[in-house]
Amino acid sequence: MATRSAATSALVVALLVCGCSSHRVLVPPRLDLRPYGSLGLITFSAENAKGSLPQYATDRFSEEILSAQPGVEVLELGPMDTLLARMGEKEPGIATAQELGKQRQVGAAFAGRLKVSNPNPSGGLAGLLTPHVEATVRVDLTVRLLSTNGATLWRSSAWATEKVGQVALVDGQIEFSARDPKEAYGRLVNRLIELVTQDFWSTWRKG
Repeated sequence: MATRSAATSALVVALLVCGCSSHRVLVPPRLDLRPYGSLGLITFSAENAKGSLPQYATDRFSEEILSAQPGVEVLELGPMDTLLARMGEKEPGIATAQELGKQRQVGAAFAGRLKVSNPNPSGGLAGLLTPHVEATVRVDLTVRLLSTNGATLWRSSAWATEKVGQVALVDGQIEFSARDPKEAYGRLVNRLIELVTQDFWSTWRKG
């Protein structure tokens, strides 16, 4: 009887130790977006590339921040080419951010830029000749959160190298023209978005 009691006590102690060692604490995100109210999202621009890649990456970014922080409002503003030209800026800056605050009533706005480099076509082709060839490319993504006074509130960047499908070389630029971007370069974009949005997610850590 004493042996059984001792064994039971030992089991209880072991369970308590395991319970304590597995205790986890939910850590808030490094950047809480809720205090900014409605957030604007400018369609990402692209360097050395055109086609559906910028819009697809922008859509995935929007989905990610909405998933990370439910209740946040995101107003998709589309491309800013006309507004930038009127403000005399090549990239969203102080003047553009202030104008967005007046016109769209957003508390802050995201602006991102994709840079594509080092296209390496596969299949033994001398160059990217058709819109259905595969190529290994490097894509850098930089995203900023601008306040309506033009100050940078947050910035994140990441890069990834991946083989993508349905691209072409048109006038010296890579054109991403896939009918199904998710299939053609979804893995590349998902990796970039995962890296740049880490600050928006709550994380579990051992207590």
